[in-house]
Amino acid sequence: MEAATLPIDPENPPSRGYVRTTGSLSRRMIMIAAVWILVLLSGGGFALDRVLTQAVTRNFDDQLEYVLTALIVSAEIGPDGEVMFNREPADQRFLEPGSGLYWQVSAKGREAFPSRSLWDRRLAFGATHADRDVHIYDSKQFPNERLRLLERDVKLPGSDVNWRFSVAQSRENVDAQINALRKTLVRSFLLLGLGLLMMAALQTFYGLWPLRKVREEIARMRSGQSRQIERPMPIEVAPMVEELNGLIAHNERQAEEARRHAGNLAHALKTPLTVIMNAATAEAEDLGETVIREARTMRRQVDHHLARARAVGRRGSAHSRADVWPSLESVERAVARLYRHVRIDIDGPKTLQVHVERQDLDEMLGNLIENAAKYGGGSVFVTVGQHSGFVEFLIEDDGAGIPEEERVRIFDRGVRLDSGKPGTGLGMAIVRDVAEIYEGTVSLEESEDLGGLLVRLRLPAAN
Repeated sequence: MEAATLPIDPENPPSRGYVRTTGSLSRRMIMIAAVWILVLLSGGGFALDRVLTQAVTRNFDDQLEYVLTALIVSAEIGPDGEVMFNREPADQRFLEPGSGLYWQVSAKGREAFPSRSLWDRRLAFGATHADRDVHIYDSKQFPNERLRLLERDVKLPGSDVNWRFSVAQSRENVDAQINALRKTLVRSFLLLGLGLLMMAALQTFYGLWPLRKVREEIARMRSGQSRQIERPMPIEVAPMVEELNGLIAHNERQAEEARRHAGNLAHALKTPLTVIMNAATAEAEDLGETVIREARTMRRQVDHHLARARAVGRRGSAHSRADVWPSLESVERAVARLYRHVRIDIDGPKTLQVHVERQDLDEMLGNLIENAAKYGGGSVFVTVGQHSGFVEFLIEDDGAGIPEEERVRIFDRGVRLDSGKPGTGLGMAIVRDVAEIYEGTVSLEESEDLGGLLVRLRLPAAN
């Protein structure tokens, strides 16, 4: 009876497997770039603003200090003890009331001598401290006018009074210069940040473009237009593409092996089934014997192909690894219980590992050691070692051996050179097939030490 097949709705095709995501890689890269650009531009902009502000302010203070020095140099004491200037300051703003540029000479207990620009206002004078050096500070003593003030205490010749010379100027011009610089700085840095973000986005889009090409190539493979990714890729993406192509080739080999095994099994079962059907149709007298004989044949074929199928399926694991010594000891104990008259000796390093599943390793070693015990003369010697990336097993016995012309044929399914002992004739064939699945080899030679058969099994090392 055939299994029912559900029809596929072309308008609602089966959905693909859901893949969990952790967000957009492009967005993540752009966000990292944006945060880093923001931090760098903010820090750089703040530092540059401090440098420019200090430079403009220092230049402003230097000009006021020059005026202050000129006032001190040109000052002298008059007949009545007042302060006089042998030359007036050249800047006409000192003569214009409320011009924003002022000077004043003050002393404790004396009337202040102001510039005409101060008109009826006076600069504050604090007699609680002495300014032997130039004292620079900002002042808000005039309503609606912030001042930059420079002061210095000087004792003029012919006078025992400490006179304080003060020069003040409105900060309006210097603040306007600083604001203009800051606006230019902010606009420039905003434009620079926008440009850097665009560059980061373009770099991310262009840098991740090969991944989009990989996706397109995989879509082409899904549609049957290609068998692997053939488009050239950047150096950083090439290893991933190579691994992907290797995985695809590996899956194709497994699928091809599965198809071949199914075909071989079907072909192997076809002849026994035909014999049984013919015997049943003809109502042969030996129908029972025929069924039993052909059923045994079919069972051997099924066992053989099942062993190969299991090995092929387990070979797909990238972490297949088995310790050699525990497997040898396990097989030795099992065979020793079956053949108590046989002595089995094992020699070699105890730390070796092979890229083979433990179950398959046990099956191969079990077949080989059991054959050596079954067909040998009572002694079996197993040597294990590592050579050129392979772990090599040498299984020797003291039996009659196998003629060289028969050594190739012994690997055929169902071939038994000694039909007097029980067996299916599949052991050596299974060992060969499983070893080849793991890219290993098995060969037959003559043992120089024991005189019987030497089986050389080589499997890829995992050490």
